[in-house]
Amino acid sequence: MHPADEILVERSQNGDLEAFEMLVRRYENKVYTVAYRFLGNHADASDLAQEAFLRLYQALPRFRGESSFMTWLYRITANACRDELRRRQRNSTVSLDGENGLEHIQNYSLFSGYIPSPEDTVEKKELNELVQMCLNSISGEHRLILVMREIQGMTYDEISAVMNCSLGTVKSRLSRARRAFREKFNGLKELMELTSRQEKYGGI
Repeated sequence: MHPADEILVERSQNGDLEAFEMLVRRYENKVYTVAYRFLGNHADASDLAQEAFLRLYQALPRFRGESSFMTWLYRITANACRDELRRRQRNSTVSLDGENGLEHIQNYSLFSGYIPSPEDTVEKKELNELVQMCLNSISGEHRLILVMREIQGMTYDEISAVMNCSLGTVKSRLSRARRAFREKFNGLKELMELTSRQEKYGGI
């Protein structure tokens, strides 16, 4: 039986590095997934995940269990994502290209009711590229809440705790994020289809 998070946190706070490593192994995939979906690039996501766990280690002495450990870790990860986005904006290096590769997304509820199935539209790879472009082109806050809800499958209550806002605020932000994504998706999809037709018919 695996030790509960609370036990591992307490042991980590007392200097048990093995306990901290167990926490990292338990949550590294979740943290990496958030970072990757937020940045759209494997190398950058790996760096950001390491930064999140470094911040976690440095903040452990201040953790008092007022929220669940998972919620606290997601909050640290979300803040790391925001900081990285601000850094990129200052350096004017935000890219809409990134690495494609949403092949591992398990939850397509983000698109439910908005687009046909991939088989009825474009090839899966093209759809994945389009999805990543859309995620990268909406605001950081919209991207973050979509990743938490639609890809990580977090509940409204969990998102509320991570973002430190009310359930009503979570729902309204999620609604705006879905709308922003849908508008980007539909616009880029039409552009890709137009480009495809032009290539097919020699620019006509």
